[in-house]
Amino acid sequence: MICVGAALDPREQYARGKPMVGRGDMPAYLVIGGGLAGAKTAEALRARGVDGPVILLCEEQRLPYERPPLSKDYLAGNGTPDDFTVHTGQWYDEHDVDVQLGVRADAVNTGSHEVVLADGSVLGYDKLVLATGSRPRRLHVPGTDARGVHFLRRVADTDRLRSSWDSASAVVVIGGGWIGLEAAAVARGRGLPVTVVEAASAPLLGPLGPRMASVFAELHRDHGVDLRTDATVEEIITDDGAVTGVRLGDGEVSADCVLVAVGARPETLLAERAGLDVEDGVLVDAHLTTSDPDVLAVGDIANVQHPVLGTRVRVEHWATALNQPAVAAANALGDRTEYTDLPFFFSDQYDLGMEYRGHVPPGAAYEVVVRGAERAREFVAFWQDSTSRVLAGMNVNVWDAGEAVERLIRSGKPVPAETLADPEVDLDGLAG
Repeated sequence: MICVGAALDPREQYARGKPMVGRGDMPAYLVIGGGLAGAKTAEALRARGVDGPVILLCEEQRLPYERPPLSKDYLAGNGTPDDFTVHTGQWYDEHDVDVQLGVRADAVNTGSHEVVLADGSVLGYDKLVLATGSRPRRLHVPGTDARGVHFLRRVADTDRLRSSWDSASAVVVIGGGWIGLEAAAVARGRGLPVTVVEAASAPLLGPLGPRMASVFAELHRDHGVDLRTDATVEEIITDDGAVTGVRLGDGEVSADCVLVAVGARPETLLAERAGLDVEDGVLVDAHLTTSDPDVLAVGDIANVQHPVLGTRVRVEHWATALNQPAVAAANALGDRTEYTDLPFFFSDQYDLGMEYRGHVPPGAAYEVVVRGAERAREFVAFWQDSTSRVLAGMNVNVWDAGEAVERLIRSGKPVPAETLADPEVDLDGLAG
């Protein structure tokens, strides 16, 4: 059943949820979040045999969809939203998932097991899964509300940005992270002049470190991007309400289209109002359970105590939203299943495709070892700690190494750097 804009009468909504609380015969499962993580949670609950109500609240007036295409294929004009919509409306009907579109949850009362919606109506739950995702960080400088300034998070954002490129003469991307660089690559593919403005000394410096960050810096410069590093943005320059450029600490850059891509913040307001433990996301244990035993969290917001890595990890990437829901559903039904997947993400920029697995803790000492042709951008990079254990690996334009890299990380086995770097040594055999 698909409802739009809280179409049910509030008393009927309440009747669908509240009386089920605590009865045990027909427990109600409520999922808040209209992205991949929310849709996959609803799917996982039904796959595990849940007979009671499964309700999925989506703030957008659109069925849940995946977000990577928004800065990749769809931004490039390939395909339609149907291609990356998780399930059709028919699927939700056939699986008796009550999808409510255009509905925002304003508060969670964990004591009474109730969720208050923006229109004042109330839904009860036995188990609640938060999959509220993240939102783009704002840039706190004058001019960010001007016409021609864009952020990327939803389909409509990509539609507006892509449309603006039809008449744009120059594009500035503020932020050299994954989304900013992917969008810059697409814009260059359309022949647009592109300037990327990055506050750090290199793009992707945080997640990759200086050596691998330089690979992406050179990639974009080789494709004609004007990459400005160690840059500060002082103002987005406007004329009559429309953007005309960006003022940096050392000068101005002309542009009639600006994409602000300076990272994302987890959507934790609902969790905070509910009194759940929050710190860089919603704190969850290895079972994805929050500080309240009847509330779980998945996707961008989940700051997980990872049983394999031995530290807390929050990952804002597609694989997390895809894989955590099955574990959350299992635990919502009483299992004690741990989420053990290694962090994974991928990116496609120009003719470079990459996959990254593993985790390097912030501030950790490491060395990067490369196997293959780094200058030709066809290699595997390994991040090793002081004991020669592999913490993470990134395969760049090499597509038969991913599983071996994962096994090596999980093994915890020390490997000499010269062995890792030697292409004559079988990577599959190094994990033992």
